Amino acid sequence: MSAPLKPQLNRDYIVDLLQALLAIPSPSGYCMEIMKMIREETDKLGFRLEMTPKGNAMITIPGIDTENNEVLALTAHVDTLGAMVRSVKPNGMIRITPIGGYDMQTVEGEYCLIHTRDGRTYEGTVLSTKTSVHVFSDARDWKREEANMEVRVDENVKTKEDTEKLGISPGDFVSWDPRTRVLPNGWIKSRHLDDKASVAALFGVMEWLRREGRTPSRTVKVILSTYEEVGHGSSYIPPDITELIAVDMGAIGDDLSTTEQDLSICAKDSSGPYDYPMTSRLIELAKRENIPYAVDIYPNYGSDASAALRGGSNIRAALIGPGVHASHGMERTHADAIVNTAGLLLAYLMDK
Repeated sequence: MSAPLKPQLNRDYIVDLLQALLAIPSPSGYCMEIMKMIREETDKLGFRLEMTPKGNAMITIPGIDTENNEVLALTAHVDTLGAMVRSVKPNGMIRITPIGGYDMQTVEGEYCLIHTRDGRTYEGTVLSTKTSVHVFSDARDWKREEANMEVRVDENVKTKEDTEKLGISPGDFVSWDPRTRVLPNGWIKSRHLDDKASVAALFGVMEWLRREGRTPSRTVKVILSTYEEVGHGSSYIPPDITELIAVDMGAIGDDLSTTEQDLSICAKDSSGPYDYPMTSRLIELAKRENIPYAVDIYPNYGSDASAALRGGSNIRAALIGPGVHASHGMERTHADAIVNTAGLLLAYLMDK
């Protein structure tokens, strides 16, 4: 095994970029603004970015071995959980339909934005239809499910017609307030760390390559997808890709070993086991680089690598990412885990 790489990653750059990413609403299918930022940041680093018809970004990092037709891809997703206006109710409230898989109880009381098709934005709050224990005797037991939840619009609306006059209608996107907090001790808590923490790690990789003037051993394609939360983010990948590492959050809880300060290496999820040699190599490199890591099984989890395999790609695939607590809820991770994710990726792509 070659000597440790020990890259000096720019922690401030990674964390600052993460905060900027988290501030831009991007529920699945509504990623136009965040992709503008992705393009601007890629241009600053001097790499070539192409957009697919579906809206995914593909960033090419040329490798040393230009004659080797095998391309390594790293993929993460910029899209997040959210909702869409299902209907406007007679009392002016909005009924929503979820985008992505989450429990409705995790968004009760959350501030949100309603994005109209004509470009207007309104604030609102997600509430149960039994809003107060002072009024409804069954409020505590009221089931938090789609039919029993609604958005209160922060405008002077009392009827369906009032809300419709604002330009709000079925099909409008609804995004959650991320409520991001970056603490001096390295803890980061926010909605949508799944998977913007991994996107920040990938840019940390690219920033190091550009700053250090280094070239990976083979060509690398960074794929940033926009429909992962609904299952088909990287279902299509270019045919020259032979290896794909999905970079996504590591789940925490039950009999799992990963913590928020660990790099998570997933050996198996709901799509089955990941490539044995790739996973083994990632474990070896984590040991070599002295990166705190855990290997776990995620039975209720799928990734962009899963989507690519189900889409028919003839590839080897693996899955790693920073440990994230309370996934699909009020999430938390640590800057160390994000930086170490970037460090392991660099070790892998620079290894000969």
